[in-house]
Amino acid sequence: MKFGVVVFPGSNCDHDAWYAVAHNLGHPAEFIWHQAASLGDVDAVILPGGFSYGDYLRCGAIAKFSPVMAAVRRFAAEGGLVLGICNGFQILVECGLLPGALVRNRGLKFICRQVRVRLETTDSPFTNAGVRGEILRIPVAHGEGCYVADERTLDELEAEDRVAFRYVEDVNGSLRSIAGILNRGRNILGMMPHPERAADPLMGSTDGLVVFRSMVAALAEKR
Repeated sequence: MKFGVVVFPGSNCDHDAWYAVAHNLGHPAEFIWHQAASLGDVDAVILPGGFSYGDYLRCGAIAKFSPVMAAVRRFAAEGGLVLGICNGFQILVECGLLPGALVRNRGLKFICRQVRVRLETTDSPFTNAGVRGEILRIPVAHGEGCYVADERTLDELEAEDRVAFRYVEDVNGSLRSIAGILNRGRNILGMMPHPERAADPLMGSTDGLVVFRSMVAALAEKR
């Protein structure tokens, strides 16, 4: 399975995502520059963390206009798997590919530490290798990771089993402790925790591998 990792000016977790796929999982991965008009022959796309375009205006507000995002939209519309991590999640909500918004942490401080998140559903290509209710140790690193949405949207996410991950403790003020959500087609996942930073024993946790292993399993089944 071949993964594409999109690189925006200001991305700083692109190599981490590439390493998690290429070295920890042993699957081909390549970088895709933000000006690319095509994603090539990849089977899945990762929008990595970082500070795309310096987070000017809002996190992800400029990145959504990058040429590559038109290709990501087409890829997603055709059922392709799209994973947005941290800044990637922010880009996905700015693009309208996921509902809601990500705003300043409730404490107005940048948070960088390992947290506990609960896997809320296994009914997705990103979580099928996990166990519903299991607790994962995955780090966060964000200043604007507080997930907000209107009550109707929150109720829809809950009713449609689209909350993929939830913080065990309050981390940033996210409504209903939401840490990651799925689109209606279940082929797009946005999450604030960094699974690529919990994919190697040297990092103190390999719990993040469940996301990438799930994607590989889903792609293998699709083939």
